[in-house]
Parts: sequence; structure tokens; C-alpha cells
Amino acid sequence: MKVFSVAGYHHTGKTTLVVKLIKELRNRGYKVQTIKDIHSEKFTMETENSNSWKHWQASNNAVIARGLHETYQIWHKKLSLSQMLQHLDADFVIVEGMKTASLPRILCAKNTGQLDELFDDTVFALSGKFQDESYKNIKNHQDVEKLTDLIEEKVFEVLAFSKNEKCGICGFDCKTMVGKILKGEKKRSDCKNMFSPKIKVKFNNQQIDLAPFIQNTFLDIIEAYSKNLKGYKVGNKIEITIEKHK
Repeated sequence: MKVFSVAGYHHTGKTTLVVKLIKELRNRGYKVQTIKDIHSEKFTMETENSNSWKHWQASNNAVIARGLHETYQIWHKKLSLSQMLQHLDADFVIVEGMKTASLPRILCAKNTGQLDELFDDTVFALSGKFQDESYKNIKNHQDVEKLTDLIEEKVFEVLAFSKNEKCGICGFDCKTMVGKILKGEKKRSDCKNMFSPKIKVKFNNQQIDLAPFIQNTFLDIIEAYSKNLKGYKVGNKIEITIEKHK
């Protein structure tokens, strides 16, 4: 799953650009999902004293609310990027916001002052309301088709984020590694964390590479069932073999 961010300050054209990119990527046959980072202290998906709110008050856990036309799950806590990605399945995920996330970034800005504050090696394109042709050798793209071409070229499979994004196995933190991959100094395969899988899946004895969020999804499901079986102990190795079947 390839993930990138459209970041910048308020009113710089981020949402307008994200919508255009969603449409263009979908036109090219990609499955696209998005994450919107919201900074308002007043933002909530809940209404105090609603039935789902009462469920949460009683359980102190996640709640699923189903209506006639929508179903959504509410976590009453702030999830990390890695935790959110575990619940998505797409070719591309566009994150609007998260200015400090370890992702390839398109930066939207009004002026060079804003770029001075936000620019680093994770930025591979500029867009939004910024009018200059380039900034520090990074081009400003207003043509959504050309920008999408660049996204296809530059954006790679999301890194296997560790705690605090600093496992250090590769010798760098995740943000530095993203910058080096974008500049061609490193490859995605240089992220060593991906080669220490928590779970292995083999088809006819050939191991399949699984992204971290897929590994975690498998683990959550398998452990949820296994813990109810006699003999299960937390931390023990679990082996599952499925014989040939039609």
C-alpha cells in the first residue's frame, strides 16, 4: 500500500488538491482511500447522551454505529498513523495533514515563508496556492495529471513504522529514510524492519511478503480466535497449515 501526505497550513488548497488527486488516481484504475487529520479541539463523531455514547460510557471501548445508510466505528482515542493504516486496504492512501509524518509529502503553501517552516527532504512536490515555479529545486505542480505522474514515480510502499518511527535498524529514523529514498540514495528494500515479519504466509512453500498493517490484521484475527482455545498461551508460537482444498 502506497501512502503519501498532502500537507500545509490552513487555506492553502490541500482539500481541493486531494479531491483532484483522488479522481485522477481512480481514473487510472487505482483504489484510493484517505485519512483527514483534524486539529479542532471541538471535533467529535459522537453526541453526548446519544445511545452510542451511552454504549461507550458503559464499555469504555470502541463502538460500532450502524444506520440505514452508514456504518462507522468510533475509537475514543487518537490513533497513530500505523494503527489507522491497519484498517485500510488500497493501492494509494492520501493523508491530508500530518505535517510531521514520515511519508512522502506534497506541500501546499501560500508563500515562501510557509515553505521555509515546513520544507524538508520528505517533500517531493509543491502545489496549492503557491505561485512560484519551484522552491529549493522542488517543482510547483498545478497540472493534476502531471502531478499524478510524479506520484506514480515517487511514492513507494509505506515503511514498516516501529514505535516512535525510530527502530534504527537501517541506521536512520523513518523520516530520514523517506527523504533518502525520494532522493534515490536508498531503496524501499533498505528498510530492514520489513524483513523481520511477525507472521509468515506461504503458498506452496513460497513465502509472501506482507506489509506491516496486513501482518497486524492477520495477527489480530488469529489471536482473537486462538486465545479461546485450550492450550493457548500469550507469546507462544502459533502455526496454522491449510491443506490442499477445492
